[in-house]
Amino acid sequence: MKLISFLEAGRNAWGVVRDTDVVVLTHVWPDVIAGLEAGLDEIAGAARADGMPCRPLAGLQWLPPVPAPGKILCVGLNYGRHVAEAGRAEAGRAEAGRDLPAHPSMFVRFADSVVGHREPVWKPRASDRFDYEGELAVVIGRGGRHIAAEDALSHVAGYTCMAENSVRDFQKHNAQVTPGKNFERSGAIGPWLVTADEVGDPSRLEVMSRLNGELMQHGQVSDLIFPIPELIAYISAFTPLSPGDIIATGTPEGVGSSRKPPRFMVAGDTLEVDIPGVGTLVNTVADEPARQGDAHG
Repeated sequence: MKLISFLEAGRNAWGVVRDTDVVVLTHVWPDVIAGLEAGLDEIAGAARADGMPCRPLAGLQWLPPVPAPGKILCVGLNYGRHVAEAGRAEAGRAEAGRDLPAHPSMFVRFADSVVGHREPVWKPRASDRFDYEGELAVVIGRGGRHIAAEDALSHVAGYTCMAENSVRDFQKHNAQVTPGKNFERSGAIGPWLVTADEVGDPSRLEVMSRLNGELMQHGQVSDLIFPIPELIAYISAFTPLSPGDIIATGTPEGVGSSRKPPRFMVAGDTLEVDIPGVGTLVNTVADEPARQGDAHG
């Protein structure tokens, strides 16, 4: 199944994709988290029931598949080649690199820092170092604490694409990357959540990012330093996981800040995060608008 969230008459709605339509389930469960709590089998059964309302996919205003997750947990430097390119960029010489981390590097994102498929992401007014980062994201279906790695995939509802993106100068202001990862509408998630049964072994997936049609990143999920089961085990050791929580698994090499010269995103660019078997997330880049109530110096 593919689960999506969208705006309908100004309110959040969600449902199951069926061909070119979506079977709307908002009247059964108020949001996708409530549906995940009921279980994927219950969702599938409801979507097959007679007389369910449907809407065409065309023309929908897409939201992130889980619009209000309890947690968005992100992993930094989780592809070996990305670790190496980050080290070279910092040291400024080709032979430089970084040691592989002993533990996952974790940070969090706020829900208002991401938008859905086909929605513009904002290049912040405060920076010209707006970088792309394509990632595979995991959506939790069955919550838990102290989850064993060998049982971890049974807690996964499904997978989605994420443009995790970074505002590089703010990310590097100090050792805490939070500012550079949480600018409003700087990232995106979508287009949908593909359930785990359709994906199978997630290590067989590949992650690609294209900027204006040019392939910039291409990585294999099998190359993760910390595979998905280990991430779930590690994260659930320090915080409980709940249905709808999202884990961004890291980005492959090829980010704009490591290129010579650097390649940062500007208004008018189009970023695609393509994960065959999951979907293609597409977002344009727009300048952050001035809004009423903004402070002026």
